[in-house]
Amino acid sequence: MRSKITVVGAGNVGATCAQRLAERGYADVVLVDIIEGLPQGKALDMLQSGPVVGFDSRLTGTNGYEETKGSDIAIITSGVPRKPGMSRDDLVLTNMKIVKSVTEELVKYSPKCIIIVVANPLDAMAQLALKVSSFPRNRVMGMSGILDTARFRTFLAAELEVSVEDVAAYVLGGHGDTMIPLTRMATVGGVPITEILPAETISKIVERTVKGGGEIVSLLKTGSAYYAPSAGVVQMVDAIVLDKKRILPVAAYLEGEYGINGVFVGVPAKLGKNGIEQIFEIKLTPQEQEALKKSADAVVELVNIMKI
Repeated sequence: MRSKITVVGAGNVGATCAQRLAERGYADVVLVDIIEGLPQGKALDMLQSGPVVGFDSRLTGTNGYEETKGSDIAIITSGVPRKPGMSRDDLVLTNMKIVKSVTEELVKYSPKCIIIVVANPLDAMAQLALKVSSFPRNRVMGMSGILDTARFRTFLAAELEVSVEDVAAYVLGGHGDTMIPLTRMATVGGVPITEILPAETISKIVERTVKGGGEIVSLLKTGSAYYAPSAGVVQMVDAIVLDKKRILPVAAYLEGEYGINGVFVGVPAKLGKNGIEQIFEIKLTPQEQEALKKSADAVVELVNIMKI
């Protein structure tokens, strides 16, 4: 029996995510968007790729939430990007209204689902979804660390001219300028990158990783990344639906881990059928710990704007 997954938001991230999930074959997908005809049209187009690609997953597009009833996983990609003249506060408050409304509908129709938040500012929106849903913390998480880590691994592999599969790394912290690529723990074929790359090169790669999203936005001119973000979401869904017990960097609600309490921060976590099944605490250096606290404080500032 296939799982049921709802993707809210039929824009680039949501639609690409829905297509990737349908091609997995283990779930039927419901694509939701407020724009009439958009999710229906995209879902129908994806459905018709089934005979070619080879999947039997059902895809449904809708402007409401009745069709999402009984979903096992709900992915929130809806929200607006920051526009010229819009402050960070404006973005938070605008997307707060959207994510709050979406979460309420999801909880109404799928009270047992696991929520994955992709909408920005991601960590703050995940905190809002947790508050609105009243779900236990293991069933609400954010997709950011996988994306940031993928960028870090990509740039390292390119620099060293090796397969990305042989590059292991973690990026912790919030999804933004305060993220923390753990350079001392990054390895290539098990060898620390600090032993094979000069410090100056590593610093440049870290800077490019932190600014990775902005680099893509500047190239696209309109819009932002969606291929890599959607791939990150699907990796999380794979781990949950298939109960793979993957250790992945995700935005999780901390309750004392890393000395941080009551806020979402990107950390390594075990993902399985119950959502976040364990949070792993890496022994950080004093400098890394301070950087993580600074990142958490930046999320708290956004949460305070929302007054939740």
